[in-house]
Amino acid sequence: MSKHKGMESSSAPVHQNGGFGSSFGFVLACVGSAVGMGNIWMFPYRVGQYGGGAFLVPYILFIVLFGLVGLSAEFAIGRRAKTGTLGAYEYCWNAIGKGKLGYILGWIPLLGSLGIAIGYAIIVGWVVRALAGSLTGAILTQDAAAYFTQATGNFGSVPWHVLVIVTAAVILMFGATKGIEKINKVLMPSFFVLFAILAVRVAFLPGAVEGYKFLFMPDWKDLLKVDTWVMAMGQAFFSLSITGSGMIVYGTYLSKTEDIPKASIRTAFFDTIAAMMAALAIMPAVFAFGIEPNAGPPLMFITLPNIFRQMPMGRLFATLFFLSVAFAGITSLINMFEAVSESWQTRFKLSRKGAVALCGSIALLVGIFLEAEPSVGSWMDFITIMVVPFGAVLGAVSIYYILGYKEIKKELEEGREKPLKSCFGPLAKFVYVPLAVVVFILGIIYGGIG
Repeated sequence: MSKHKGMESSSAPVHQNGGFGSSFGFVLACVGSAVGMGNIWMFPYRVGQYGGGAFLVPYILFIVLFGLVGLSAEFAIGRRAKTGTLGAYEYCWNAIGKGKLGYILGWIPLLGSLGIAIGYAIIVGWVVRALAGSLTGAILTQDAAAYFTQATGNFGSVPWHVLVIVTAAVILMFGATKGIEKINKVLMPSFFVLFAILAVRVAFLPGAVEGYKFLFMPDWKDLLKVDTWVMAMGQAFFSLSITGSGMIVYGTYLSKTEDIPKASIRTAFFDTIAAMMAALAIMPAVFAFGIEPNAGPPLMFITLPNIFRQMPMGRLFATLFFLSVAFAGITSLINMFEAVSESWQTRFKLSRKGAVALCGSIALLVGIFLEAEPSVGSWMDFITIMVVPFGAVLGAVSIYYILGYKEIKKELEEGREKPLKSCFGPLAKFVYVPLAVVVFILGIIYGGIG
């Protein structure tokens, strides 16, 4: 018997939660996980802040690199081990006879996923509240800053917070095929359609051209600035949801006939398209109304409602915007919950519904005391700067060094018509893994780069 205790790819059983029924469904689920708040409130601002079109050069470089060797690694180890985070790390470290240590280390990225989910559910609750305010018109008739402040005080968004967690939990209880895949086939195309409508609408606003200049007018001098490359690298890394946890579990449900590197590049491509569409919908509108561009929650919850208030049919477009953001938020949250639920379900022999209910309950019980904006902000800073990047480093090292490239290469080439290029291994081991460490260190130095 091998060190991997019979978990070889040729004999791996179908996961108890089912699997993705198609390549299209798998990619949409992964895009749903990757597309989130960072695409919407951070990417547009960073493009303009760090050189416009020039910023896209390092960003695309890093998105291709991280997608090809980073995402691929997490998908591959999930499919090979046929289990989520805890089991996958145990599998890797069994290669050197340290499976127990791997299991212990696996808790770090798993708790990172839970930590993000706790804070993310709060923010998505704000989005759903804003959606409700758009439908009723309240967010356009009241002062946007005051409306946002009401939601972000102590226990300020409990009903919306509960609604978000219950929605994600109900979807997850149906498993991989009937739950995750099916909902992403609806929500992600809807996200793209809604943002396309918004992008077309703002293109006709007087002064929108200044927003396009902000986004795309290249300032090539910025390519000589370290910060441009640092922020492009961080944006690309975190945009793809490389956490050492979430994408592993999606790989668990992946068919052996799927070409993993190709699926990873497709995921990176659609994630980038989503970010660009968000930029095209937001920044031209910001400049059209002479509002200073900014990043983070103020852009989404204060600046944009003020813009919609001044637009013809603003109520409709506010509704479309917050509906699309809610779709992106829910699909990302589903991945975070799934990473945790699958591990608990598998390792502690819980029922599917029991594991999901436990995860959702913990997220709510902890999160309800973090609803105030300063509290959730501090919580998310710690999780996204310290825990998640460290988990991503653990994943990269565990897959490419502890398990070893020769072993994971077998899984990466499963389902492919042609073998991987000879440069894939060195690129993974000597470029990607060191850069993952660099992302972690720079995140601490800069106070966050994702």
